[in-house]
Amino acid sequence: MECMSPVESGAAATPPESAAAEALPAVAPQLRALRRRASLTLEAAARTAGLSAAHLSRLETGQRQPSLPMLLALARIYGTTVSELLGETVAERDAIVRAADMEPTKAGGWTYWQAGSPGRGMQALRVHVPYGSQGDIVRVHPGEEWLYVLQGRLRLRLGDTAQVLAPGDSAHFDSLTPHRIAAADQAGAELLFVHTLLQSPTAALCLGPAAGHPTMGELS
Repeated sequence: MECMSPVESGAAATPPESAAAEALPAVAPQLRALRRRASLTLEAAARTAGLSAAHLSRLETGQRQPSLPMLLALARIYGTTVSELLGETVAERDAIVRAADMEPTKAGGWTYWQAGSPGRGMQALRVHVPYGSQGDIVRVHPGEEWLYVLQGRLRLRLGDTAQVLAPGDSAHFDSLTPHRIAAADQAGAELLFVHTLLQSPTAALCLGPAAGHPTMGELS
C-alpha cells in the first residue's frame, strides 16, 4: 500500500502542480505559516529537514506534494503535529484523565490503559507486559518513544544492544531504531509509555507486526 499516493484520475488533463494542490489543498499555506510562526527562514528550515530551499519553497507554494517523512520532519521542526500541517481541526479535549475512565484494553497479551487524551501529538499509556508475550516482535516506525518502569524488570533491545531496566529506570529513543520489549521476570512488568504519533487519518504507517500482533501505534 502506498501512503498518500499522487492523484491519478484525470492526470493527463491536470498539471502536476494542480494535482498536488487538489490532493492536499491546505498543506502549502500551513507550511509557510507554521515556519514563520517558528521564526525560521526558508533556508534554515530546509537545512534542518534535509531539503533544499528550492524544494521547500515548492512545497510551500503548492508546486510539490510532501511525502509523509517530510511532513513528520517538518512537524518536529515547527513544534506541531502532522494534523496541523494538514490544516485539520481537532475538537477540544479535556486535559485531565481520571483513573476511573482508564478502561483496560488487551491486545497481543499486553494490557493497556490510556493515560492521555486521544488525538494529541503523543500517546500516553500505562502498560502491563506479561512474561513471554510479544518478546520476539521487532518494531520499527517513525517517531520517538519514552518508557518508565513502574514494577518488575523490563528487557529492552535497541538495535544490537540489550538492556534490563529495573523500577525507576527509563529509556528515550528514536522509534526507527529496531526495538523489542519483553518482561524479564515471571511476574511481568508494568510501565508508563509515551510515543509520538502521525496525527492524521491519511498518515497510515504501511507497517505491520509479525503473526498478527498489533503495534502500540495501532492502539491509538
